[in-house]
Amino acid sequence: MPATRPGATASDGKARPTANDVAKAAGVSRSAVSFAFNSPEKLSTATRDRILAAAKELGYAPNTLARMLKAGQTQSLGVLLPQNLARIMENPYYSRFLTGVGQVCDEQGYTLLLTPPLRDSMLKAIPYAAVDGFIVCGLEHDRGEVAELRRRGIPFVLVDSSPHDGVSSVDVDDEGGAYAAVRHVLDLGHRRITLLSIDPGPERAERGYRGPLARRMAGVTRALEEAGLSPADIEVVEVPATRMDGFRATKEFMAARPATAIVTMSDILAFGAVDALHDLGLDVPRDVSVTGYDDLPDASWMRPRLTTVRQAITTKGRTAADLLCSTIRGEDQHPHQMLGTHLIVRDSTAHAASST
Repeated sequence: MPATRPGATASDGKARPTANDVAKAAGVSRSAVSFAFNSPEKLSTATRDRILAAAKELGYAPNTLARMLKAGQTQSLGVLLPQNLARIMENPYYSRFLTGVGQVCDEQGYTLLLTPPLRDSMLKAIPYAAVDGFIVCGLEHDRGEVAELRRRGIPFVLVDSSPHDGVSSVDVDDEGGAYAAVRHVLDLGHRRITLLSIDPGPERAERGYRGPLARRMAGVTRALEEAGLSPADIEVVEVPATRMDGFRATKEFMAARPATAIVTMSDILAFGAVDALHDLGLDVPRDVSVTGYDDLPDASWMRPRLTTVRQAITTKGRTAADLLCSTIRGEDQHPHQMLGTHLIVRDSTAHAASST
């Protein structure tokens, strides 16, 4: 009876053939079977062909992943995500970002592994991901997940974080983008402004805004101060970055404290805000102006077309993946990459009614 590993069974319930089975059938050593698949030049042609024929007859295939893990490489890049997959896939931002990452994977011969939180913990997910390195989304350098990656010696690149010595990162000019959006609605005469922001999570109570949100709030503050205002003069509403949450929040604050301009920190929130305004019978931009942030493809297709801050999302993904591949290879590189932003003025903003 062929020797098998405990628990090694095929989908039909039969024991899977092992390298020992192949060695016995071909009349060679276990090492020779390994040579046949990994270093065929070490065997004669006749021996190699006999081993491969025995493997084919038995239905044996080497465990590629096990071999890669033993060699310390998997030819796979991981993306450590801050939310579960269902929530990530709802947000078209990530499809653009992963397009850029995937382009580099195709060029460099890597596969891509998406790693969402395990039991609501990004830290717990790390040991289960067989990857050569991680693109880490939305975490600061002092988080426990980053410390764990360092402890394990896993190469990584931070995205949407903050530059820090000794840590590779890719960010965008969030301060400049938010400044441009708020400056734009102020120049149009709006003063009853609601800022619809992405929920920063429970850490804000202890540490305040961090990373991209901190930079965006700095841009908002700078634009307001130039107009003789302060953050206290506008309403700030924080919600999860989904279209439905943008819709619900807009319905609520427009009923309680109507605004003439809504500045959002995500296109997906802006889409929800416009949906809510239409539902309330309000015209965009005649009654309320709306701005977004990201310039997702739907921003130029919706009606009215969305005024938004463009960030190069696909380029961000490409840059992060390129930087990670260089880190894995141990190459010298510029560790911090800052990408620009640009305000795209379309049809969803207009002069405040009182200043027309």
